[in-house]
Amino acid sequence: MIDFNKIRERAAKRKGGQEMLGRLLGVAPENGALKDMRDDRILSAMTQRVFSAGFVWSVIEAKWPGFEDAFLGFDVSRLLFEPDDFWGALASDTRIVRNGQKIMSVKENAAFIADIAKEHGSFGKFLANWPADDQIGLMAYLGKRGTRLGGATGQYFLRWIGWDGFIISPDFSAALRDAGLEIAEAPTSKRDLARIQMQLNEWHQQTGLPYRHLSRILSMSIGENRPPEQLLAYIGED
Repeated sequence: MIDFNKIRERAAKRKGGQEMLGRLLGVAPENGALKDMRDDRILSAMTQRVFSAGFVWSVIEAKWPGFEDAFLGFDVSRLLFEPDDFWGALASDTRIVRNGQKIMSVKENAAFIADIAKEHGSFGKFLANWPADDQIGLMAYLGKRGTRLGGATGQYFLRWIGWDGFIISPDFSAALRDAGLEIAEAPTSKRDLARIQMQLNEWHQQTGLPYRHLSRILSMSIGENRPPEQLLAYIGED
């Protein structure tokens, strides 16, 4: 495997230097802080990622105040007590994107969050206590217990709420293959996912960098070299 410092140097060169790369990496996330995140904000983030999957993200973001109103501020308890008529009416509610399966995923994920909260105190506490070196295990858990939270949707959900994780994007995967990791071009098998986790864990131990930073450095080290200003506008400065 290529030394990670060489990958970081290549990313910095492509983005105009170490200072700009540092801005693109943002602040280090802190998983422990998630213990204070309310369940309604967890469900809101889940829902935004579910509705954004396969859709234009900017449209979902623009309509999000309407989503918050339509889904009662994502109050888990209130949503679980709403009758079938409430959910049926949402299928024609112009405040949201009217996708029946995704609408029902909100109800199912509210139940998922409520079940986890009973066991752990809150969903945020559950996430805060999940080992950071086992994102693949957490992704599998979300995909199994949650609704429409598998694959990239689960990864982006974790990123959006501030859990320290990586995104298995095409550039991320290409950078890992370029570094010498034997994985498929689109790695989805248990074997490939385990290899990715093991390699990221090794680099995390070697460099002390959070997984989010490792992920962004890998993605920025290869592929289309998007201008840093464009990336800053997209990811913001945490």
